Amino acid sequence: MTENKNATQPAWVDPDDAPELTDEWFDRADLHENGVLVRRGRPPVENPKERITLRLDHDIAAALRASGKGWQTRVNDALREWLARSS
Repeated sequence: MTENKNATQPAWVDPDDAPELTDEWFDRADLHENGVLVRRGRPPVENPKERITLRLDHDIAAALRASGKGWQTRVNDALREWLARSS
């Protein structure tokens, strides 16, 4: 029997050539549960927030940022309250 010249030979897999399984490797790995890919990040919301550009005086922006984590949410809540009172 003649050998097929185009036949590919199985690649030799040397265990020493395998990547090192580091914590970083596992952090980037896809997570599957019951055969279903688990999506990372926040789930979709019914009323997503809209990204806008708002020009504020420097001192106001600095004071808002200095108030700590969640300052954008607090600004959103304050604007919602102001709109409710103004209508």
